[in-house]
Amino acid sequence: MMAHTLAKEKNMDKILRVNMSNLSTSSENVPAEWAGLGGRALTSTIVAKEVIPTCHPLGKNNKLVFAPGMLSGTAAANTGRLSAGAKSPLTGTIKESNVGGTAAQMFARLGIKAMIIEGLPTGDAWYGVHVSKDGVVITEETELIGKGNFAVVEALELRFGKKTGVLSIGTAGEMRMLTSNISVKDTDSKIRSHGRGGLGALMGSKKIKFIAIDDTAAPGITLADPDKFKEAARIFAKALISHPATGEGLPTFGTAEMVNIVNAAGGLPTRNFTYGQFEGRENISGETMRETIIERGGKPKHGCQSGCIIQCSQVYNDKDGNYVTSGLEYETIELMGANACVGNLDDIAAADYVMDDIGVDSIETAVTFGVAMEAGVLPFGDGKEVLRILTDEIGRGTPLGRILGSGAGNVGKIYGITRVPVVKNQGIPAYDPRSIKGIGITYATSTMGADHTAGYAVGTNLMGVGGGIVDPLKKDGQVDLSRHVQIAAIMLDSLGLCLFVGFPAADVPTCVPSLIDMLNARFGLELTPEWIGGLGMTTLKTERAFNIAAGFTNIHDRLPEFFEEPLLPHNAVWDFTGDEIDEFWNF
Repeated sequence: MMAHTLAKEKNMDKILRVNMSNLSTSSENVPAEWAGLGGRALTSTIVAKEVIPTCHPLGKNNKLVFAPGMLSGTAAANTGRLSAGAKSPLTGTIKESNVGGTAAQMFARLGIKAMIIEGLPTGDAWYGVHVSKDGVVITEETELIGKGNFAVVEALELRFGKKTGVLSIGTAGEMRMLTSNISVKDTDSKIRSHGRGGLGALMGSKKIKFIAIDDTAAPGITLADPDKFKEAARIFAKALISHPATGEGLPTFGTAEMVNIVNAAGGLPTRNFTYGQFEGRENISGETMRETIIERGGKPKHGCQSGCIIQCSQVYNDKDGNYVTSGLEYETIELMGANACVGNLDDIAAADYVMDDIGVDSIETAVTFGVAMEAGVLPFGDGKEVLRILTDEIGRGTPLGRILGSGAGNVGKIYGITRVPVVKNQGIPAYDPRSIKGIGITYATSTMGADHTAGYAVGTNLMGVGGGIVDPLKKDGQVDLSRHVQIAAIMLDSLGLCLFVGFPAADVPTCVPSLIDMLNARFGLELTPEWIGGLGMTTLKTERAFNIAAGFTNIHDRLPEFFEEPLLPHNAVWDFTGDEIDEFWNF
């Protein structure tokens, strides 16, 4: 009944298909079984149904699916997230990548439930895709091939108008590098990223350089109960502002506030995950970054999407006050900083700009540099050489650039390195699982390879989010914690919500009820919190079933064996047995 009701309420919504094999487009009504889904729940459902699990990720049978969240396009705070789904070229697993920017809200206002890109074109031509209220147009593209993402955004704004939404790939995506991502324009013409899993390579295999979105005269969102929605949205926004993390910490220091927190816990990956603390941490901390930004006339607070009231992004300028980058995140700062021993924010910011421009995932790429430094390709701490390699080697696709552009796991194999921090061939983010064991369970069991956003156990392990005490150095409670936050992450991704909504959702009593009230007022339903939890569990099982059909087993839910080495200062080790990890799936 729920799906049919949603279908009735959303009879203006549609599924768009773009077939690159014959350069055709079509529009379909939303099937009843997809009507009650959005974001990750929808992309994973479509991929599981329509993609052959054993297919080559860059071949004709893989599909690239974009879907806004269920609340995207509304006036509610922090609801502008977009999901992209596919079989990952990097991991071979199912993949969902989540991003801010303007695209999700524009898709939602156009009544696009999902856009499915399928098939492969013949010949060597490249294409641009333009989406508007009149449908989808595919046009051969020559001007922007070989250009970086910033040039693409600038050119498309001139071509189609300043407010045009943009999804694009850089040169790395054109070369189908496994570290490549899909870039998304934000409200200030800056770059946000569908970062992980190599989805830029998939878009490149389909010879699509960009997708431009024009929501002029779009039908917009119809609310079943506008007054109820407005009141619930007000309560929801108040919950975000009232929480210490989303109302104070993140707006003040950005995600880089975690540098000192994680270092104090002994879980700050340093020198390719050899140590858990970094002597030069103060040089790259959120506190230092804030002072530097203010001193140089940048913006210490900035939103990656319209309607963001957390404002954890920022605009980072150089010493002369010129723009360098925006959205300099903890994971990039830590992995390029402590893990690669580059203790200089200016070097890290410059690298972040280049990674945005050439279109590579800053997490996978930074982990790759740590492995490459271990192999002696370049010295630990050489920020200038990192910048040169990004620009001259990876950005141009030289032999060395192609190797490094293939990701940390492949670089480790090529150079014969055993300290390779990957799970399912995806680089482990900026939290050492020996000292923060909850996130280690997430790394091991995530259906998409090592991914902190798949289940952010760090919030509970280090910050007490959720009220319960789960000691980061002990095994007790970590499997249950990771399962809980992984299910919650699917809820957030499916509704189109920022990951950090998870903090007030766990701690502020009015937060989740207001979310349910917004959903009900949006669609005219009577959903419950249990329904949301069920959606998360169903999606997780759908993703796992795809991976099993693709050839993955429980043996792939394991961390690299070097994590058995003691990590100072606690002499912490990764000591979970396989049977203990496998308990994650008992639900």
